[in-house]
Amino acid sequence: MARGPRSSPAAPATMWTPISAVCTMPFTFHSGRTKRTVACHSGLSRAAVTDRPLNATAASLLGFLHAGPMTGWDLVATAEVVIGDFWSLTRSQVYRELTAMEAAGLVQAGEVGPRERRPYRLTDAGREAFRRWLEREPGPEQIRYPLLLTIAFGRHLDPERLAAFVAAHRSVHAARLADYETLQGDGSDHLDPYARATLDFGVRYERAVLEWFEHLPGLLPLPPAAGDDRPEADT
Repeated sequence: MARGPRSSPAAPATMWTPISAVCTMPFTFHSGRTKRTVACHSGLSRAAVTDRPLNATAASLLGFLHAGPMTGWDLVATAEVVIGDFWSLTRSQVYRELTAMEAAGLVQAGEVGPRERRPYRLTDAGREAFRRWLEREPGPEQIRYPLLLTIAFGRHLDPERLAAFVAAHRSVHAARLADYETLQGDGSDHLDPYARATLDFGVRYERAVLEWFEHLPGLLPLPPAAGDDRPEADT
């Protein structure tokens, strides 16, 4: 959750395509039994290539680059700290998007520095693409919670095995809440209001999840944990 200068995809507002993806000669493809030849035209400018949406991963990288030039390694590390708890980016995604955005003119690569790392800076086109992406409707969240999926089919799982999964996940959420509350307790004045709001969401979310864990023994036929004298759920 937000710890410093630290989404659900929706209908695209910002459109772009890497210039390297624009073909310069006719190509042939097969669709079922149909063979078609499509003519492509060279000479398209970057500004004219506007048929691919700016995805959330690319937009996040552009957002981080507002702070100044960063290498791919810097961007991976920043994303992990700033948005890693609610929006995951892999190293391969970061470098793939940087390559595509450089081709599209949204970022500009600098000279290779120490450890063969190349810094990237935001261009005016990239700044405008980010602005347009940020102004689009974010859309609804999409929940993907592995433990909840397991619980949904829990009737097919040994109760002790399920109880072990629940205990492990509960510990993770408790540790995460402690981390967030420590950040708040240490003073979040160094964070801007948007980062503080993000951190506040994290605190409230983890508290809600832990409250749900408290209710689970009364909802599921789980064996009681050591030292837990609460009754099991009726089966």
